[in-house]
Amino acid sequence: MSAKTNACRILDTLQIKYSLHEYEWDENQLDAATVAAKVGLEPGQLFKTLILKGDKTGIIAACIPGDRELNLKSLAAASGNKKVEMVPVKDIQSLTGYIRGGVSPLGMKKKYPLYMNASVSSMEVVSISGGRRGLQIFLSGQDLAAAAEGVLADLVYSSPQ
Repeated sequence: MSAKTNACRILDTLQIKYSLHEYEWDENQLDAATVAAKVGLEPGQLFKTLILKGDKTGIIAACIPGDRELNLKSLAAASGNKKVEMVPVKDIQSLTGYIRGGVSPLGMKKKYPLYMNASVSSMEVVSISGGRRGLQIFLSGQDLAAAAEGVLADLVYSSPQ
């Protein structure tokens, strides 16, 4: 197994049970459905972390199911912004310390406000990026919400887009 990432170290410190799952990744197939299939989960169990900028708060992060689309208006309302927009891909690494396809809601180089889709708390097993491409962390949704100190809110459109 590969070296532990910052996300793993945070879970270890909090004594939260998790398992690591490595997979072969491809630069052109970093989407949630492909990654979920490679680690044996449904796309809705894989939570993707998105980095955005709010007009009032600055940088924020959102963690949503891989089979859903972020509702920007819902995130803006939950985060106290009038509007939010995705940050350019080229800025993700300098902001988080992670590269596209490997952004974890845990262990970013700065602690940004994190908003998680409320469905996470009722899920027995969810998967998040382990902090690098090719590594997923499986844990319970409640443990993820607690470890990430995420604000739970309805952030996605009501049906898969």
